[in-house]
Amino acid sequence: MAVPKHKTSKQRTHSRKANWKISKPSIARCPNCGEMKPTHRVCSHCGYYNDEAVIEKKEEK
Repeated sequence: MAVPKHKTSKQRTHSRKANWKISKPSIARCPNCGEMKPTHRVCSHCGYYNDEAVIEKKEEK
């Protein structure tokens, strides 16, 4: 079984773990209604995806 020959320092451990970052979600403007939406998802405001109505939205009064 593999065993480390030397102790890993705190600096080396912390600098290695510092590269784990959360990336921002990609957000784009809906071409149909202009609202901001996540890319490759159905627009929650108008229900369109790829110039095609996917979800029927009810008219708000």
